Amino acid sequence: MYYVYILTNKYNRVLYTGVTNNEIRREHEHIEGLHNGFTKRYNAKKLVYYECFGQIKDAIAREKYIKGKKRAWKISLIEEKNPTWENLSDMAAGVR
Repeated sequence: MYYVYILTNKYNRVLYTGVTNNEIRREHEHIEGLHNGFTKRYNAKKLVYYECFGQIKDAIAREKYIKGKKRAWKISLIEEKNPTWENLSDMAAGVR
């Protein structure tokens, strides 16, 4: 399985879209700040959206599509499935 996900920070001020084949490992890397970059700089650790794909090419295409959209569109996408912006880490664990 491959996952496209959106992270935010405590105040929902930033949105980070990523793709991975191992959501548990990748989430750990974000939470622990193991890599310098956007998520570490802006403390984006809260999983607010994810989608699952069987093929990496489909996941990458969706990631690029989401990244190409404006913030307002991304907010609508998140709120369609997660209107209260809850941290979905525990729910996502069920699909891994």
